[in-house]
Amino acid sequence: MKRILVTGGAGFIGSHLCTKLVNEGNDVICLDNYFTGSKDNIMHLIGNPRFELVRHDVINPYLAEVDEIYNLACPASPVHYQYNPIKTVKTSVMGAINMLGLAKRINAKILQASTSEIYGDPVVHPQPESYWGNVNTIGIRSCYDEGKRCAETLFMDYHRQNDVRIKIIRIFNTYGPRMHPNDGRVVSNFIVQALKGDDITLYGEGNQTRSFQYVDDLISGMTRMMNTEESFIGPINIGNPNEFTIRELAELVVELTGSKSKFVYMPLPSDDPKQRQPDISLAKAKLSWEPTVQLREGLIKTIEYFKTKI
Repeated sequence: MKRILVTGGAGFIGSHLCTKLVNEGNDVICLDNYFTGSKDNIMHLIGNPRFELVRHDVINPYLAEVDEIYNLACPASPVHYQYNPIKTVKTSVMGAINMLGLAKRINAKILQASTSEIYGDPVVHPQPESYWGNVNTIGIRSCYDEGKRCAETLFMDYHRQNDVRIKIIRIFNTYGPRMHPNDGRVVSNFIVQALKGDDITLYGEGNQTRSFQYVDDLISGMTRMMNTEESFIGPINIGNPNEFTIRELAELVVELTGSKSKFVYMPLPSDDPKQRQPDISLAKAKLSWEPTVQLREGLIKTIEYFKTKI
């Protein structure tokens, strides 16, 4: 049994991680300020003696005695991270500094939930961990992209300078139950629009591609990475390499929901990546990990969840 701190633990991904860690017999402290997280996501854990919920913002220091830290705190959808871009940067950068300072003080192992967004609008396809990215430093998405890139820098510098035990994963598009219905991400957007019978919004021609990972696969990769030998720190891509156009996703959602929704087309948002696909060779080699839930199966589960929310 370990004592584990999860920042952003009441969020979409964090709540699934907390559930897995508690079910494995660990004591879990869940930190969240509820900007995008919700108590509803972890309501099933409240009252469990192995679970502790703390309302806290990671831009402020936090003290606890733990063995491991998963640093997930940060709004991850464009709607939410562009709402207050300065706060988004603070969450990524000051949150990393505070959690790394805690890890240094108590000799805890710490994992950074980084993102495929650090690759920007890639000119290398698929994206390996060795690719440095193509990011606009002054665009409307850069508060998130550059915040996460700086967090990776901080993790490496704390490791090199202070011997902090770190792990870095880069998360590719993830979906599943407990996504926020209004988070603006493409899977939740399409499902909500289809279930309501509204027009489904496609940007550009819908030919841009994404690789969609079901949340259970991500949690498996994340915990495997935390448990690797200490000499392997990453970064490592965690994502599903099966690539789909946005239009293909929309067509599948319409099919699975039985919706009568029509497609409408809008201009592409600024700095929206045209392609996104992970190279997961390293995850296969180092973690013996690859996704097991494919898009149709995962969408069916996600649609059933959204039916209870709409």
